[in-house]
Amino acid sequence: MDVSDFFFKLLIVLLSAKLFAEVFAYLKLPAVLGEVIAGIIIGPSVLGLITPDATFHLLAEIGILLLLFEVGLETDVGQIVNVGGQSILVAVTGVVAPALIGFWISNHIFHMPFVVSLFIGGTLVATSIGITVRVLVDLKMHQTKTAKIVLGAAVLDDIIGVVILAVLYDFAVKGEVNVINAAKVLGFIMVFLLLAPVITKLFVPLISKLSSNSRTKGMVPTIIISLILGLAVISHKVGAPEILGSFAAGIALARRFFLPLGATIDHYSHGLAEKIEENMKPIIDLFVPVFFVIVGVSINLSVIDFSSPVFWQTAGLLTFGAVIAKMISGVWVKGGFMTKLSTGIAMVPRGEVGLIFAEVGKRSKIFDDMIYAVIVFVVALTTLFAPLVLRFVIRKED
Repeated sequence: MDVSDFFFKLLIVLLSAKLFAEVFAYLKLPAVLGEVIAGIIIGPSVLGLITPDATFHLLAEIGILLLLFEVGLETDVGQIVNVGGQSILVAVTGVVAPALIGFWISNHIFHMPFVVSLFIGGTLVATSIGITVRVLVDLKMHQTKTAKIVLGAAVLDDIIGVVILAVLYDFAVKGEVNVINAAKVLGFIMVFLLLAPVITKLFVPLISKLSSNSRTKGMVPTIIISLILGLAVISHKVGAPEILGSFAAGIALARRFFLPLGATIDHYSHGLAEKIEENMKPIIDLFVPVFFVIVGVSINLSVIDFSSPVFWQTAGLLTFGAVIAKMISGVWVKGGFMTKLSTGIAMVPRGEVGLIFAEVGKRSKIFDDMIYAVIVFVVALTTLFAPLVLRFVIRKED
């Protein structure tokens, strides 16, 4: 792809994202839903104007890094700690229930091979933290109790999902599970999540000094983006998703941050906090929609044989199982029925995480064309389901 071709395609991505987001916002629907549908329309599913190549995937990764940084920046760690027990229960249920239901449907109803059924169960474990968080932000509900529980649970889901993917891939390729390696990866991830925000916070005085003494423009966004990228790289090196690094950076730079022992750190003024938000907001608003458009582009509905009864039976049952299994996780949340329901629905979208599982399954020849198409369909429906339904449910919380 030459430079002018890339520029033209990027123009299509940016304009379609904004156009569809505006239309959906006008219809009082989450803008993120419009961006994902924009991707489906301009991608291989309909018009075929954009293909999900490596360049656009890289731009999308920048978008999700910035989104999770913004979420971390607005997160009150104290509130997340207060609902930590509920988040853990929601996360564990949101992993175990879909895995068991996905495996049982695949193996016992459709009599698929053991490894294929395991991989399908693993695919249904995923929760797209990006989709969920953006829906809550669009609805201006990201500071609610439900949002805090879902955020904590989705982060844990991402960690567990990475470990499960590594274990399943080893099992599929080598025929054995290396429990020690999986435990090491999990240990590294947990240590990173504990230390990264603390270490970052210690650099805050330096950031403040450089910002105050800089004689050139752009010092703040340069430092912050360098910090996000650096923590993303370290996160990847320890076996965690890169987005956990950017989330940790956001948490560390939030106005309120607590060390594990409970001491409050406030090395920098509200002026710097506001300066960070002011400088980063335009960059975030530019790149984040690209991520959601590329999620839509990656959902290639053209691979699906919609005339196949076997496809509809398999996809229908797995989609039903994928939705119900995640919604069950909301049972642990304190509150009435609508609060439990909105939490469960917020955990439903699979998004880019489910597509990663599907691609690994296809490349490893674990999934044939039909199973791959089924997974793509399940990912598409669960990704679109949550933004549509959550809008009506979350505002009716008890």
